Amino acid sequence: MGYVPSILVTGANGQLGSELKKLSSAYSQYTFTFLTRDEFPLNDTVRIKDYLKSNQFDFLINCAAYTAVDKAESEKELAWQINATAVGVLAAACRDNIIKFLHISTDYVFDGTAKEPYKADDLTNPQTVYGASKLEGERLAMNENSDAIIIRTSWVYSSYGNNFVKTMLRLFQEKEQISVVNDQIGSPTYAADLAEVIMKMISSGQWYEGIYHFSNEGVISWFDFAGAIKNLSGSSCKINPIPTSAYPTPAKRPAWSVLEKSKIQQHYGIQFRNWEESLRLCIEKIKKAQ
Repeated sequence: MGYVPSILVTGANGQLGSELKKLSSAYSQYTFTFLTRDEFPLNDTVRIKDYLKSNQFDFLINCAAYTAVDKAESEKELAWQINATAVGVLAAACRDNIIKFLHISTDYVFDGTAKEPYKADDLTNPQTVYGASKLEGERLAMNENSDAIIIRTSWVYSSYGNNFVKTMLRLFQEKEQISVVNDQIGSPTYAADLAEVIMKMISSGQWYEGIYHFSNEGVISWFDFAGAIKNLSGSSCKINPIPTSAYPTPAKRPAWSVLEKSKIQQHYGIQFRNWEESLRLCIEKIKKAQ
């Protein structure tokens, strides 16, 4: 038997890590190692370096992140440690041990004031601790490892973990009416689709370093998204549209989160599924699991 390339996935219990775990059986030409936050703590830099030195991998997909956007405003140090410092350490360790490093980032690196979809090389201007920590992670990754790939994504949801879709489904059962903001615009990303994109990139045999954008196709508001979830779940809950100003949060939400995705299409021939189709697949999966 020939050489079998190996892939390490961090943040294995998160939405994307869980989707990659499910998808891994379709990629039997690789061996996979999935590590949770407890098994591979990103605040322990010595442990990270030792582990990557003593275990051989060909690829590292870093799905681990501090994603509590509001909490990050008061837990800046922890958010920075996981989203920035640790990413630099991972990138450098991958460089030193000849491991291809792929890291996930976010639309929050932008200020959300654009009117056109954000290109990968557009000016960044994060407005939150979360966004700033993720941007610093990108910077450290590329500084330490010029061969790294970074994928920015937006509005991630899945049948795993906590996310907007699952929150809506729960609220529809608990309440007769809810309010959802209608002036924040973006494109949802089904984590299962992102997992497939990552594996397509890795299995293509081509490695084009740099920053990419990925989401599903279509531009909607959170209110539109909630309405689609309601229709697909057959709920009778009333959804009221409200402005962001009526729903203050510790961290400012981007008014515009649409990402321009032509680069990932050109380099890797990625096709984009429409957000409605992906949402339908996700809700079907959630229903089956109940």
